[in-house]
Amino acid sequence: MSRIVLVEDEPLISTMVDLNLRRNGFEVVRFAAAEPMLEFLRSNTCDLLLLDIMLPGMSGDAALRELRKMGVAVPVLMLTARHEADSKVAALDAGADDYVTKPFDMNELLARVRAAIRRTGGKP
Repeated sequence: MSRIVLVEDEPLISTMVDLNLRRNGFEVVRFAAAEPMLEFLRSNTCDLLLLDIMLPGMSGDAALRELRKMGVAVPVLMLTARHEADSKVAALDAGADDYVTKPFDMNELLARVRAAIRRTGGKP
């Protein structure tokens, strides 16, 4: 079973994504802020990180840069309300593998999750 770490501070979105991932056979570890996720990934692994950009405290962009500095090579899919091209380019240049804007179609998100895990040799 693939483990996905979800960092999303909006409870409704976090719950919706979590439930759909679990229904599709994924293990989900949820956080509402970046700092506890970084601490978790210092000593644990996952197959994919779903990361919001606008988070309380440390932003998702900053967390992604920190994660890459730590040497964590997990695929990262950004989930965000930011639609601007500059935001997408910045996230991808910082090490994100994909970028999905809110609101998103759950089936598309699940397909992107499966594709990202497949690309890294995992079993979605």
